[in-house]
Amino acid sequence: MFKRVMLFIATNLAVVLVLSIVLRLLGVDRILDESGAGINYEALLVLSLVIGFGGSFISLAMSKWLAKRSTGARVITQPQNSAESWLVATVERQAREAGIETPEVAVYDAPDMNAFATGARRNAALVAVSTGLLRGMPKEEVEAVLAHEISHVANGDMVTLTLVQGVVNTFVIFLSRIVGHFVDRVILRNESGYGLGYFGAVIAAQLVLGILASTIVMWVSRQREFHADAGSAKLNGREPMIRALQRLESNVPSQLPKEMQAFGISGGKSAMMKLFMSHPPIPERIKALQRA
Repeated sequence: MFKRVMLFIATNLAVVLVLSIVLRLLGVDRILDESGAGINYEALLVLSLVIGFGGSFISLAMSKWLAKRSTGARVITQPQNSAESWLVATVERQAREAGIETPEVAVYDAPDMNAFATGARRNAALVAVSTGLLRGMPKEEVEAVLAHEISHVANGDMVTLTLVQGVVNTFVIFLSRIVGHFVDRVILRNESGYGLGYFGAVIAAQLVLGILASTIVMWVSRQREFHADAGSAKLNGREPMIRALQRLESNVPSQLPKEMQAFGISGGKSAMMKLFMSHPPIPERIKALQRA
């Protein structure tokens, strides 16, 4: 799932930036400074909610299309061989057992063993696997990985991340504009309108606060991974998922596009601090399954 999360976050940041610029050009920011000295907190909150949740939900709506485009995933509409027939049949069976409609099933060309699920709704999702996964794992382990992704869909994890990201966006936008107002009025002593100091401070604060706030989204993502592992164990048995994770631990570095790595099953091998990891370390996931 690593690929899915990072694509969502990258798209969200881009959409939020575009919305901020558009609303600024439309003059919406001016309502925050009606008196020339104060700040309209109610209007600022509304603006923050519009940009924050707008960016998040637009990213969610675009998630499946962007995932296909960034990986070159080919949706299987008519299986071309026995492996594709088995893949589609397995996803259909697991989706039925999980109580959701069958997602689109796709394959993308990559040497690493990975898979991801994405989509705006539980009943209109996409599950994609790499050619490396199909070649590098026995069928029962591939089934475990597919069950993990189906569990993400059934659990509504993309919507959960969207709501969390929307709340985080709102606070980041709200606080960054308060910082900008403080810099403009208190430090630079600008008495009317907003100068370049305000906009520079807003951008800087939004970047810093956005990075810090991403740790919240990543923490939620890590918890969802544990739940999806447990869902795989329920659908397909615990041991196949444990073996799949053990195999992934020795996997080659992820070849998913950087912005999509948070959506893949393995999560990649990042040197970043754990706070910024979208996936728990694989040994922790294995231990959690063994304790279940």
